[in-house]
Amino acid sequence: QVQLVESGGGFVQAGGLLRLSCAASGRTGSKYALAWFRQTPGEEREFVAAISWSGGNTNHADSVKGRFTISRDNAKNTVYLQINSLKPEDTAVYSCAAIIISEYRTPPFRWNEYQYWGQGTQVTVSS
Repeated sequence: QVQLVESGGGFVQAGGLLRLSCAASGRTGSKYALAWFRQTPGEEREFVAAISWSGGNTNHADSVKGRFTISRDNAKNTVYLQINSLKPEDTAVYSCAAIIISEYRTPPFRWNEYQYWGQGTQVTVSS
């Protein structure tokens, strides 16, 4: 089991920035990819970004490229999502997820491939 706890969400004005964190605990001796997803009420869960175990392989959704950056610090068992130039349409619950896979595999973007999930952190962007 891998437990994930997100933090860093909040209420910000458009154009602002946030850094979300997700701390992993439990089965952290295994190598796992990490990802961020977001969801608004009544909508499908949306892929945001993913990162491989080594951090050398990342994948960002087209809708966030250039504004969002995923990174990780394995010494701290933490993944980050730096969000710049926030827009009202970025308002959502952001959740991190983990999948135990080969470090050489590109992290998947389908939410149903991930094995472990955090509870999420709310990001609200005002116009």
